[in-house]
Amino acid sequence: MSTTTDTSRDAESGAPRDGDAGSDLGAAGSQLSTAPKEEISFPSLGPIGWVRWFWRQLTSMRVALLLLFLLSIGAIPGSLIPQTSIDPVKVDTFKADHPSLGGIYDKLGMFHVYSSVWFSAIYLLLFISLIGCIVPRTWQFVGQLRGRPPGAPRRLTRLPAYATWRTEAEPEAVLDAAQRLLKKRRFRVHRAGTAVASEKGYLRELGNLVFHVALIVMLVAFAVGSLWKSEGGKLITEGDGFANNLTQYDDFKSGPFYDPDAMEPFGFTLNSFDATYERTGPERGTPRTFRANVTYYTGADGTEHRTKIEVNEPLDIAGSRVYLLSHGYAPQVKVKDGRGKVVYDGAVPFLTQDPKNFTSTGVVKVPAAQTKDGKRNQLGFQGFFVPTFGGKGSGSMFSTFPALDYPVLTLTAYHGDLGLDSGLSQSVYQLDQKHLKQYKVKDRKLAQMMLPGETMKLPNGDGSITFTGVKTWASFKITHQPGNGLALTGAVAALLGLAASLFVQRRRVWVRAEPGPDGTTVVEIAGLGRSESARLPEELADLAAALTPDAPVAPDAEPGDAPGPDAPAPGEAEAPGEAATPDEAAPAGPEDPAQPTDSADPADPSEGARA
Repeated sequence: MSTTTDTSRDAESGAPRDGDAGSDLGAAGSQLSTAPKEEISFPSLGPIGWVRWFWRQLTSMRVALLLLFLLSIGAIPGSLIPQTSIDPVKVDTFKADHPSLGGIYDKLGMFHVYSSVWFSAIYLLLFISLIGCIVPRTWQFVGQLRGRPPGAPRRLTRLPAYATWRTEAEPEAVLDAAQRLLKKRRFRVHRAGTAVASEKGYLRELGNLVFHVALIVMLVAFAVGSLWKSEGGKLITEGDGFANNLTQYDDFKSGPFYDPDAMEPFGFTLNSFDATYERTGPERGTPRTFRANVTYYTGADGTEHRTKIEVNEPLDIAGSRVYLLSHGYAPQVKVKDGRGKVVYDGAVPFLTQDPKNFTSTGVVKVPAAQTKDGKRNQLGFQGFFVPTFGGKGSGSMFSTFPALDYPVLTLTAYHGDLGLDSGLSQSVYQLDQKHLKQYKVKDRKLAQMMLPGETMKLPNGDGSITFTGVKTWASFKITHQPGNGLALTGAVAALLGLAASLFVQRRRVWVRAEPGPDGTTVVEIAGLGRSESARLPEELADLAAALTPDAPVAPDAEPGDAPGPDAPAPGEAEAPGEAATPDEAAPAGPEDPAQPTDSADPADPSEGARA
């Protein structure tokens, strides 16, 4: 047996008939959907049409989210690949180690991501998208503020909050009282016909706009801070100073648009450093006071001022901030060469290896030393310093307390070529021993523990080094972040706008007063909120209670029990298909186009919540 399906087709052409919705399945297929047949035609877009289409796509929410996602993805290479603006030495090293990949990265702008063309394009498109979205909403909001609240709908019983009663007061008196009451409650009020329309809660939309504008302000602030920022570190020994000059920094990095020639002139001197520690108990050695006492000035001929810098209490100076990071010790040494001449006399900062008890290491470099015969003989010393020596009798160097209770310095002496003449940069905290020889005495390497005031003599009359005392050093970070104030303003505005958009409810209240068929006045009060909230019925009940003294309930009716204006008068028969309503006896006020205003069925007074 074979089965065939006969599809309805045109008798002449054999094509499916136009009226058959399911021509492929015959009559059965045509019953699967009742949707009308749509014929879509795409009009041709001219240049202006394409511009409008592109603008609408750019200012849509989905495109804004896509651009924000692309911006976050584009920022990843900036944190993984060395950046020229931060560390050009690392960039050169990367190119040397990966010549092929380095060339590709260079063409794509991966070594300067945040100033590259593609990253800037994403950033600018995101700004345009946000601004293009906010500006129309702002004008729409301004238009709403300048307009009047919409008139009352015909059937107030359809609203989610509703109350009605009858009163012997005149309709005009009721409306006047309602208008005064709503104005007192800070509603925007408009009277039209037999109803008073009011609206409140515009702060919600204003907060929403402020929140989005604040986000743009914060993005601008972050962009300014990233492009024009600068940050550097400086280690300063007691008695020494710092001037805001590029050559004065130990390390420095800045944004791509920062101009080092435009540095503000300021400086400061570290007069002393105060540090105290817990001496007893389980918290022995815990820091109690870290304070740098400084003298600072601004301008080329600025007046000097004294102040203190503590942890989390930076010094604000000339648009920059000076933070206290750490501190340590700098042993003071005096070095004489083979001629008996003092070739070095000063404090040498030692870096802390033990942050709890301040066991430190450092080097002393003396490039100007000579032998007793006048020959060049550069000296180098590798040292360990402990503020409170705890290795007595063991030969070990370790500290048992961070304060200067028992300072000991151990030095190992070298001589030869320090490598300073090669032209290559060299760390002041490391000793290049490639071309150095260690001093020996009777085939034993020369190393000596010294207390303040003690001296270590070098073999062959090459000189001596004396441990003369100890100073304190402090490490500072100097930052210039121009967008901080703008970012703080945007953050505060965003929080305020978000709070307003979350906690303020936009709502409308209408009060209608019309003569009833029994000679009394029918009062209706209804409310509508932008979102469902339990506060709206409560607020409506409070308004109804406040209006009752001016519109007291008629003696023969109870509040909420009297029939609404859509119900027939007592003792009056309702004709089939008709309902005697005030809408038929008096002209209706303006309708709210956003709400249903009429229906084929009479309004039921039970619809909506009664206050």
